[in-house]
Amino acid sequence: MIRISGAKALSIADAIFRGSQSPSAIGERSVAFGRIIDAQGELIDEVLLTVFRNPRSYTGEDLVEISGHGGSLVASRVLARTLEAGARMARAGEFTERAYMNGKLDLTQAEAVMDLINAQTTRAAKAAAGQLEGRLGHHIEALRGELLACVAHLEAFIDFPEEGIDPESGTLLHKRMKGIATHLSQLLSTANEGRLLREGITVALCGPPNAGKSSLLNRLLRADRAIVSEIAGTTRDTIEESASLGGYPFRIIDTAGIRETEDPVEKEGVKRARHAAKQADLRIHLVDASVLQASAITPLFDDEILVLNKMDLVGLSGNQTALPPGTRISCHTGEGIEALVNVILAKVTGRPEGEATPDGASINARHQGCLKKALFSLETAMNLLDTGEPPELVAVELRASLSSVGEVVGQAGTEEILGMIFSSFCIGK
Repeated sequence: MIRISGAKALSIADAIFRGSQSPSAIGERSVAFGRIIDAQGELIDEVLLTVFRNPRSYTGEDLVEISGHGGSLVASRVLARTLEAGARMARAGEFTERAYMNGKLDLTQAEAVMDLINAQTTRAAKAAAGQLEGRLGHHIEALRGELLACVAHLEAFIDFPEEGIDPESGTLLHKRMKGIATHLSQLLSTANEGRLLREGITVALCGPPNAGKSSLLNRLLRADRAIVSEIAGTTRDTIEESASLGGYPFRIIDTAGIRETEDPVEKEGVKRARHAAKQADLRIHLVDASVLQASAITPLFDDEILVLNKMDLVGLSGNQTALPPGTRISCHTGEGIEALVNVILAKVTGRPEGEATPDGASINARHQGCLKKALFSLETAMNLLDTGEPPELVAVELRASLSSVGEVVGQAGTEEILGMIFSSFCIGK
């Protein structure tokens, strides 16, 4: 599909489209069948053309969408003809930027468009869709309304002291500001959720040779990605694959077995394994429980998750009572894999195993920075109020908090902020 937006969108479409009606005569949100022709009147493609008139379009401008046949050659010819007729290539994110500038979206919704495009899991797509609907924007607007009420009350007292307006410098104003601070803190607590959904998390599978790391990778991927062999040291290099665990995107790294060796190739594999593990967000230390002695376990890394594999063989060896605490699994039978996934999710989300995940708004790093500044200014205002400082000083901090909250939705956005956000979009969005 090729999309044309702007004041000349309809006239450009008139120049390249031939059908029973010209695009400028087609009804609002109507679809017409016709042909795209070149400058000599020769057929380029048969297409469906849809007209959206301002302000009832994605960008808030006159907009034309041309849906043609698939294939890069015919699409590039239609695009070239469109440019020849007077259009220009859009900048990255320009369509969504125009939607924002024309009041069709706030800045959180514009960012959600890119989150939806980049979503790797159903949960991430659902969160982005919620933000696109304005879920986070509603929270921000509520905060701005609460802060604005506080600022207005204080400034009314400052500007018109003869009216005798009580600035609520005592209990009532403090209670209102405390409520705003709680709301801000609740939004800030969703930053980790947002990071997990947008960026995912890297998990390194570590341990001695033949502990079952490649088998565990295959189990988590639900596919035979890594070669599995009873011969120790089969994996000589790191293998990385993406997976969805509990609806969150993960990057799982299968590493070479960590042990002392004189084999130069295996030694390089061990070196890479340790490096990958140190770079990962989470490390799983996998051991073979069937040959394990409790005293023989030495942690490989701080804050690792100990996993005891091959539990299907432990019963045969009668070694159950000697096993140390850890998550028990069998990659051969699948026993304990679901429990291990719950342990991983609890570790990265900070929520107890089995607890329902929140469906509310989840902020990104930019939102987090703005809201942290807003909370700092608000807490400063509360301290000034508590110590009996003049209301003018309290109002200054409240205005700063209001401005920082407004930056989230673009109410106080700068050209630098907008450029940074929309430059990450792909062309045509």
